[in-house]
Amino acid sequence: MLTVTKLARRCGVSRTALLYYESIGLMAPPQRTGGNYRCYSEADVERLRAIRAYRNAGLKLEDIRAILAVQSGRRRGDDSRDASRILKRRLMELDAEIEALRSHQHAILQLLGSKALRKAEMITKEKWVSIMRSCGFSEEQMHRWHAEFERSAPEEHQEFLEFLHIPAAEIKTIRNQSRAGA
Repeated sequence: MLTVTKLARRCGVSRTALLYYESIGLMAPPQRTGGNYRCYSEADVERLRAIRAYRNAGLKLEDIRAILAVQSGRRRGDDSRDASRILKRRLMELDAEIEALRSHQHAILQLLGSKALRKAEMITKEKWVSIMRSCGFSEEQMHRWHAEFERSAPEEHQEFLEFLHIPAAEIKTIRNQSRAGA
């Protein structure tokens, strides 16, 4: 005979879950010892393992109750069809959930593939400075380039610096130096 804690550990559930299943009637009230402790049998072990297996399959507690009632012979009629019907319905629900998740996945991939997002990730300040240096620009020439950009198109200069993901404080410094012609 097993205690609550031993049964819960053996079946990989929490003690609280086991007591909850008992309180809602999924587990039959156990025998009691002389000291009024719960005492579970091997049949209880098998029932709790079945509950856990059905929960791992994503079944609702009411569906598990119906299947277990069929298996224990508490329901009459074509009970095997009832259990099969419940499992098939859950399989169809899972198919619908998977389809919804695939739809979300597709939408995210489209967003990741959009030109606006690719452009935003395409270049950084470091990459831009590296390109400018590769073209032979000195530090002084890059400052003159910024000064001309600021003079001729200040709003676009601001947008360009933001596009490079430069922090706001640094953008302010660059633009102030560009206005001063430094």
